[in-house]
Amino acid sequence: MTAMADHKPRMTVDEFEELAAAQPETVGLELIGGRIGQTKMADGDHGAIVMWLLRQCMRARPDLDLDTMQGLKIEKYRTGRARPDGSLAPVAHFAGQGEWAEPEGVLMTLEVTSYDADTGARDRVEKPSAYAEAGIPVYLLIDRDARMTTVHSVPDPVKGVYRHRDVVPFGDRVVLPEPVGFSFATDIFKDYVR
Repeated sequence: MTAMADHKPRMTVDEFEELAAAQPETVGLELIGGRIGQTKMADGDHGAIVMWLLRQCMRARPDLDLDTMQGLKIEKYRTGRARPDGSLAPVAHFAGQGEWAEPEGVLMTLEVTSYDADTGARDRVEKPSAYAEAGIPVYLLIDRDARMTTVHSVPDPVKGVYRHRDVVPFGDRVVLPEPVGFSFATDIFKDYVR
């Protein structure tokens, strides 16, 4: 869901937050690995997947919210800023936290790939590392290009990797491990790919 600039500017978190705050609401920025990325407007299929997953989460875990708007402080020492397609956390967990929330208490982040050149690097490589470094227990990637769902779990915050990765083709059942603790079928995702 993000498009990267061709250059790789490096800036402080304070400089980034000032720049991000000055953008119109239709423009979202992320800072991962010291590089700025711009979140693209999602297509209708992307949105349909996120909304479908939101309903599954509400049905299976009414004690949790899948927040689709909250920015997170990620990476080691909270030097990155990401806007996941969804952050699963206890109900009202983000109340009072502002635009960029601490990742503590977030049980899962969700990303749905977009059809842009940056998806491979951002959603498949940079974000799993950043979310693992932040200690987020589960990272769910809905990869529309590969027609696969990947569940990353058991983060190693020191090494910035998830120790377990379960890759499931669209059509098979996905199991989200604890602390999320539910499963869902993925047949519907076939309807939302090009």
